[in-house]
Amino acid sequence: MSTSFSMSSISGLSVRDVIDRRAAETPNQIFLIDPATRQTVTFRDLRDASSAFAGRLRTEGCEPGDRIAYAMENGADAVRVLLGAMYGGYIATAINLVSGLSTISYVFEHSEARLVFVDGNTADIVAEATETMIAAPQSIPISTAWFEGEDLELDAPRSDSDALLMYTSGTTGKPKGVLHTHTSLLAGGGNTALAHELTSKDRALCVLPAYHINGLCVTVMGPLVSGGSVLMPQKFSVSSFWNQLRDHACTWFSVVPTQISYLLHHTEKMADMPALRFGRSASSPLSPDVHAAFETKFGVPIVETMGLTETAAQILSNPLPPGNRKIGSPGVAYGNEILIGDPVQKEVPRGQEGEVLVRGANVMRGYRNNEEATAASLTEEGWLRTGDLGRMDEDGYIFITGRLKELIIKGGENIAPREIDDVLYSHPDVIEAAAFAKPCDDYGQTVEAGVQIRDGAALTEADLLALCRSAVGAFKAPDRIYFLPELPKGPSGKIQRMKLAELVLGS
Repeated sequence: MSTSFSMSSISGLSVRDVIDRRAAETPNQIFLIDPATRQTVTFRDLRDASSAFAGRLRTEGCEPGDRIAYAMENGADAVRVLLGAMYGGYIATAINLVSGLSTISYVFEHSEARLVFVDGNTADIVAEATETMIAAPQSIPISTAWFEGEDLELDAPRSDSDALLMYTSGTTGKPKGVLHTHTSLLAGGGNTALAHELTSKDRALCVLPAYHINGLCVTVMGPLVSGGSVLMPQKFSVSSFWNQLRDHACTWFSVVPTQISYLLHHTEKMADMPALRFGRSASSPLSPDVHAAFETKFGVPIVETMGLTETAAQILSNPLPPGNRKIGSPGVAYGNEILIGDPVQKEVPRGQEGEVLVRGANVMRGYRNNEEATAASLTEEGWLRTGDLGRMDEDGYIFITGRLKELIIKGGENIAPREIDDVLYSHPDVIEAAAFAKPCDDYGQTVEAGVQIRDGAALTEADLLALCRSAVGAFKAPDRIYFLPELPKGPSGKIQRMKLAELVLGS
């Protein structure tokens, strides 16, 4: 029997409660498949491994509330470490492996993590990042011994206990440590399950890292709360993507727009996959032209969504087919409330632009050791200020128009970078595109952009400049377009405009 997920099924529970319940009700149900090691983890296996790992941490002198870091590539071990830490009442602390050594060092110092678990591919990165630290965490190569052993009598964490510490990308300053409770993490997974009507028969393909909120909450917590399963390769591979979906009968996948663009330009139409229900796009806006081209080529419906680290991933989603998916919108609220606010967070009329605010059980508790940033982000009424600009239409669908911090202000006129992005993506030879601001003595700022184009394309800067001028007019069109082998991106695949500007303009 397979029923759709209900949010009431996780109310008041901890991650430990959910794991125990799954192990009791469906012990032999597969939860995770690791294609690299050919391991399968049932819910009983997960409970046993989580309990053993949590107990081993206690024998090592760790106390509930201690930060236990994981710096690991995707796979069964990474999931058992992070869920095992939560199971024991510790705070799993995510280490972004591609954020740079200085950032990794900062996260270790700021989090005050006691231990960091590494694998064979990440041990050297952690060693280099911690070699000059005075109080470096103990680095532990993961082994099966950590998931074996007798249960210890451990106090169960409360639903409002902190469970996860995950850092923002830090593109506008030092990364901020986002604290999530068991409640908010499960609510994040629950919002995904609710929007996508997940059941125990569904299997996700997870190609985003588990040290990023999308990989963790959408494709790990989503199947955990709905009783489904997840296929977790080490990383995203264009050449293996469709075979992984077919060979393991995955029913859905979650990717980011850059991955959709790579699949569109570098793979051919796939063989029939009767199990596949939909694909999911998140982390940054999906170009309408890329969206339409992907669905036309592959025949797979893409459900555009939106989420943040601070909201345990998803806050918005388009309905599943045959529901009304509005191209260019990340959809409507599922499991939380959305408001479009003015500069003092008061609701604006439908169709008017303002800041996107969100409120719900999935919202973070706050930023670690940063009361000022927490107060600036969370209002007294419980609304989280996302920093995104958008508008709500009459049907409740949100359309994102830009980021407050990324607006280009040219001669006093606000220009949303996404407007330029979408024009550039409309050209079939453009794989990646991002507009950004360049300081200017006359206008304050002007528009420039970077692109990656398809190998062998004869496209020129003049061609793209003419396309932009035709679409948005000369005033909004970029003055320059830079051709790059790849645009700088964060761990989720989101293009980082400020790093792009630094790359082509200098700091």
